[in-house]
Amino acid sequence: MLVVFGSAKLLAEVFERLRMPGIVGEIVAGALIGPAALGWIAPSHFLEALAQLGVMFLLFRVGLEVKASELLGVGGTAAVVAALGVAAPFLLGWGILTLWGEPHIESIFTGAAMVATSVGVTAQVLERRGVIGVRASRIILAAAVIDDVLGLLVLALVGNLARGRFNPLGLALTAAMAIGFTALVATWGGRTVSRVAPHIQQRLRVGEAQFALSMCLLFGLSLLAVYAGVAAIIGAFLAGMALADTVGPRVRDLAHGVTELLVPFFLAGVGLHLDLGVLGNRSTLLLALVILAAAVVSKLAGCGLGAIRLGRADAFRVGVGMIPRGEVGLVVAQIGQSLGVISPHVYGVVVFMAVATTLIAPPLLNLAFRGVQSAHTENDAAFRLG
Repeated sequence: MLVVFGSAKLLAEVFERLRMPGIVGEIVAGALIGPAALGWIAPSHFLEALAQLGVMFLLFRVGLEVKASELLGVGGTAAVVAALGVAAPFLLGWGILTLWGEPHIESIFTGAAMVATSVGVTAQVLERRGVIGVRASRIILAAAVIDDVLGLLVLALVGNLARGRFNPLGLALTAAMAIGFTALVATWGGRTVSRVAPHIQQRLRVGEAQFALSMCLLFGLSLLAVYAGVAAIIGAFLAGMALADTVGPRVRDLAHGVTELLVPFFLAGVGLHLDLGVLGNRSTLLLALVILAAAVVSKLAGCGLGAIRLGRADAFRVGVGMIPRGEVGLVVAQIGQSLGVISPHVYGVVVFMAVATTLIAPPLLNLAFRGVQSAHTENDAAFRLG
């Protein structure tokens, strides 16, 4: 914990002094101390658990700054952004691997790994810049939630194909549970919590009762999210959003402290998975660069096109915000490897893509949101997207 946390914060300080995003330094720190360079630390279940907790608290804290009505107000645009942001990377990744001569199922798995966005990295940048509340940020967050559901369905479909079976009823049931859970909590969660939580809190005698209740809701909705078929971080985000109008500054401060402790393990953990050894072959290196370019362009073009009605500036911001694949791409690659349908060199390409897009996104986000202030208002009261 000392090596990972200390090196992450040290590199973050160096990058901030170089006027670069500190979170890039934290990811680079993971690559530096990991198998790709010094080999001091290797990925482990313990570090993975800390990383998952870190991204859960990060999304919880972001949810505390977002009102459900604001997110639902951009739901229509976010749905289009998510749909195009899933279709474009999947088809492009599938097509590139097919043209490269790779097996059919391997090509499909690569496309699936390029689909889902790692919203944790984007949320960290937006939160640090204080622009979570602006319209483009709300669309990114809403699209990321929808993107997670669509990505889950793509992964379930690809997994069934890899196992040689297809269950349309099971896929439909998974989709219904995921969509139903997300819509239910987003629509009614805040109202329910605002009515129930104060009554429970008045009867509790433990210290920091409001924070304790908030943590129970955080872990409870994260667990229900997993059972519903979506990522735990979506449950964490929805928990924060449900509590946004209920909790006081004390809970926000405590959540902020826990987040600052755990998020470096998430960011450094992305870098730990980087293995440049598999890219020693010239053909594999070329494929990795082509897939990386496709991963960036497909999200920029697909998600940007979905948000083009907002204007070019916001469309670019939305496209950039959906670029990082992070831990999501790593999970898909690991599933493909466990099923025996991804060769070592393609696995290395997918991991490189996941880490590289995560490194590329923060500087692009800083560029895209340059000049956007935290007090930025866009007359959303008169202009609602649905």
